[in-house]
This record gives sequence, structure tokens and C-alpha cells, in this order.
Amino acid sequence: MRALPAVTGRDAFAALVVRTDYQDDQAWQDVAALIEPSEDRQYEAHIHFIDDPAWAGATVDEVLTVVCADDNLAVVFLADRTTMEAESHALLAVTTMTREECGDDEDYEQLTEFGREFRTIPAGIHDVHANLSIGNLGFEEYAAWAHDDPERIYRSF
Repeated sequence: MRALPAVTGRDAFAALVVRTDYQDDQAWQDVAALIEPSEDRQYEAHIHFIDDPAWAGATVDEVLTVVCADDNLAVVFLADRTTMEAESHALLAVTTMTREECGDDEDYEQLTEFGREFRTIPAGIHDVHANLSIGNLGFEEYAAWAHDDPERIYRSF
């Protein structure tokens, strides 16, 4: 596994979006524009973007290795090749919670019943991040909603 740069300058309340695909700059600009907070959203989240080619092709495990030390981060969002190519620009939402942090196997199994990741439309980042940050909803609930969608995408409230 390669070493990636440390994440610096992220506000404790900011959602983290990591760009891992660098083949289409226009697609990335479109994704970023869809993520930016707007006045008509119920939940506002500050966004910390990682847009550094050093992260090109980074795997989920490589990203998690870098962000695992951040106790204020429950989920990380990856803008990968699928994000850039899909019409919905759905990002990959990945829980940062590990089996060890859950305390026991049963809690971790519940958290990851539908996997440790799911896709969300860009506007969904705000819902997911805000609710996970305050403990209003759990990762497993969002993963279940994505699982129930025909395209396996969480589509926001």
C-alpha cells in the first residue's frame, strides 16, 4: 500500500471529499459544483476537498489508512471513476468506523449489514455528514436506503 499525503486543514465539522480520479477535469468541476452547499438545503455542511493528483487511483483502504486517525470523521466521500462517469455523479460514501472501534462484532455487523460503503448523489453528502456527525442517524440506515434504490444510490431527503 502506498503512502498518501496527510489530510490537513480540515475543520472538525467539514465533510471530507477525496478526488481519486483525474481523467476528466470537467466532470470533477461538475461534481464539485453539485456538492457545494446551497441555501435551499435542509442540512448545511462545510466541505473539505482533497484535489491532489497524489491521490489518483487511491483505493478505499488507502484513503481509510490516512483518515483513520481523525476522531471527528464518521464517513469519507470518494469521487472515483464511477462518480465521474455516472450521470448522477454519485460519490462513494465509506464509513471510517472499524470493527475495533465498534466494541464488538455484533455492533460492527449491524453497522455494515449492507457493506461499509454506498453511493450517494452529491446533494446527499450534506444529509449523510450532518446526521452522522450529530448521531441523528447511523451509517447503516443510509446504506439500507441506498440498498433499496434500484441503482443502489442514496438520493437524499
